[in-house]
Amino acid sequence: MIQAEEYPTIVAVSSGNGRAGVAVIRISGARVRFVLETFAGVIPKPRFATLRPLRTISGEIIDTALVLFFPGPASFTGEDVAEFHVHGSRAVLAALLSALTAVSGVRLAEAGEFTRRAFEAGKLDLAAVEGLADLIDSETEWQRRQALRQMEGSLGRASEAWRQALIKAMALLEAEIDFSDEGDVSGPLLAEAVAGVATVLDGLKDALGSFRMGERVREGFVVVLAGPPNAGKSSLLNALARRDVAIVSPQPGTTRDIIEVRLDLAGFPVTLVDTAGLRESADPIEAEGVRRAMALADKADLVLRLRSIDSPPNQIENNARELAVATKADLPGSPEPGELAVSVRTGAGIDRLLQGISERLGALSSPEPALLTRERQRVAVSDAIMALERVVGSSHDQAELLAEDIRLAVRALERLVGRVDVEDVLDQLFSGFCIGK
Repeated sequence: MIQAEEYPTIVAVSSGNGRAGVAVIRISGARVRFVLETFAGVIPKPRFATLRPLRTISGEIIDTALVLFFPGPASFTGEDVAEFHVHGSRAVLAALLSALTAVSGVRLAEAGEFTRRAFEAGKLDLAAVEGLADLIDSETEWQRRQALRQMEGSLGRASEAWRQALIKAMALLEAEIDFSDEGDVSGPLLAEAVAGVATVLDGLKDALGSFRMGERVREGFVVVLAGPPNAGKSSLLNALARRDVAIVSPQPGTTRDIIEVRLDLAGFPVTLVDTAGLRESADPIEAEGVRRAMALADKADLVLRLRSIDSPPNQIENNARELAVATKADLPGSPEPGELAVSVRTGAGIDRLLQGISERLGALSSPEPALLTRERQRVAVSDAIMALERVVGSSHDQAELLAEDIRLAVRALERLVGRVDVEDVLDQLFSGFCIGK
């Protein structure tokens, strides 16, 4: 691992861009103490805010700032870290960053570089880093809760518990191999090892079962509006989005392609999708739109099956993935049993529809945030499960072979939290962070 003194010292604005009352400039690296003495005239007491004028090397005051110092290794990055809380004008930030980067050995940070240093210093495992990235990007309450659980290390702790249990099982198998003839080694060691593996296997399967929900919360549930032309899909999309997203026209077949809107519905992240009206068409463009609509409806988490209330009723199926909606409830007609009647023109039934969507999505979710949220995590756990299933389902008693499969599972769990084989994912992961984090 690269030692902290070998890294250049990095600096970046860690707060949002643009004009603001306060902005935070973060610095990390071996030259932090020199920077503090040079610009603030003092190294403050660790973790206490100190009000100091910040001066250039020539003595010119740049701004007055709250200065904080976090000595390594007890800091976010494991290095010495300082923060300058300054007035958030572009002129102040530009002047201070220019002065800081003029210091030898200090440069602007790259995207995610502070967090990458925290990872490399062992402050965060890879799953926690992914949780931090998701927390920064979270838009809804469910996303925040799930990302916070990841960032606080829930997956890392579970992985370490599984790993320790498997290492114990490997030790039992080693004893079976090396000391089976010794008098002080007794008992069915192989059976005890396999029983321990079975317990870990159950935990891994439970975690894997939560993956789809974790992925959905992270990326968003897909809710598709489907129905015949002029069923009011585009109007309903605009009403739910509270802005004009789709073109609304009495002309049938206006929507030919897929229109998506991201929404927060009762804390659930939702991608609401307007699709082409479902009908036979000789127009190849409209026919392709219908084909795409049907394909998307097959994969959606929830389908709102729409019809105009003054049109013939749809066949209503008792399907948890579908919600029957009768639109244009201000026109003559009555909803069928099981249909929700809504009117975009008057607003009638919209709140009840939103409640119905939330109830359906809530039924798909679990009360606790999922452990697994990314495809990389799913693959690592799946690999561990495959190896352990060979152990539990083995028809032989060859301890050496069983130990090798357990070792493969341990390696998969180490990959899960970034102990091994992660260089290929690091650059992509950290590039998604904002500068200054």
